[in-house]
Amino acid sequence: MKSIEIKNLALSFGEVKVLENLNLDIEDGEFLVLLGASGCGKSTLLNCIAGLLDITDGQIFIKGKNVTWKEPKDRGIGMVFQSYALYPQMSVEGNLSFGLKNAGVPKAEIADKVARASEILQIEPLLKRKPSALSGGQRQRVAIGRALVRDVDVFLFDEPLSNLDAKLRAELRVEIKRLHQKLSNTMIYVTHDQIEALTLADRIAIMRGGSVLQLDTPHAIYNHPATKYVAGFIGSPGMNFLEGTLSTGEKPLVQCQDQQIDASRYTFDTSTNGTGRPIHFGIRPEHIVTGRHAGEQPFKAEIDVEVVEPMGSDTLVWSQLAGQEFRFRMDGQSTVSPGEKMQIGFDPASASLFDAETEIRL
Repeated sequence: MKSIEIKNLALSFGEVKVLENLNLDIEDGEFLVLLGASGCGKSTLLNCIAGLLDITDGQIFIKGKNVTWKEPKDRGIGMVFQSYALYPQMSVEGNLSFGLKNAGVPKAEIADKVARASEILQIEPLLKRKPSALSGGQRQRVAIGRALVRDVDVFLFDEPLSNLDAKLRAELRVEIKRLHQKLSNTMIYVTHDQIEALTLADRIAIMRGGSVLQLDTPHAIYNHPATKYVAGFIGSPGMNFLEGTLSTGEKPLVQCQDQQIDASRYTFDTSTNGTGRPIHFGIRPEHIVTGRHAGEQPFKAEIDVEVVEPMGSDTLVWSQLAGQEFRFRMDGQSTVSPGEKMQIGFDPASASLFDAETEIRL
């Protein structure tokens, strides 16, 4: 059963179109992440689902019911915002129970729901404290708990970890993942952080300009990006792109200035014919092989090391290939210095080829 169905959704502010003809189906119990750069429409879409914005056109269904014009409180959702939005004068227990009291829920039931949410989020020792006495991570747990006590079908998260430091973000990512595994509720999570998206999602919707460019599993999006934009957006550091031309004859060949790459091992999504078709050849830094195994790869070349960035567990090396910027990863224990010559290699089967004009995967 579909948990959420969005049909031909459009939203405009005057002449400005923010979302246009957007269709999206979210399965029951799925963890979907809306990922994209600032201004792509991901938070706007979440607010439309929540009922915080009136849409211009289209329909929204939650659990099979048309909720397009229903109030947020009648949609069966719980929402967690980027700001904690806690009542400073109330204790944690008061913040958790406030919405339930206003809804006229019996005291015994409120106590049960607060106790259950506190246990799941491990905030029982904090119930008597006020928000001012909590850390950022604890406040965000309380904010999540306030949505959790409502016992809803769908949870909406709008960049809930962006105000936290890196260590806390990593810890709460795990907590949210555990929460989803325990509850099996449908969760929609907005972020611009690709690490959050890759680690949390069952599926990721990459958004740009109010549209969904690709909707797929993290593994598929990382290894088989549908467009050059998706390929460059996912991955840190980003994918290397070499401008070149594709020729198809006895075998497909990519010519990037002085480098010729045999693309016979690459699996094309579409039929390609002709000679000299402009393309972008993409290869991820982690797919580059160095050292004695580089010579065993289908493609190999010698490069000059320009910049070395030690990053602990690995080292990022900046260089040039075919007259264009080229980065690759090495083991963190590797010793390499600027000015050195190195042999690198890779398997074109791991690459991604995109049409230079449409930027769609070939």
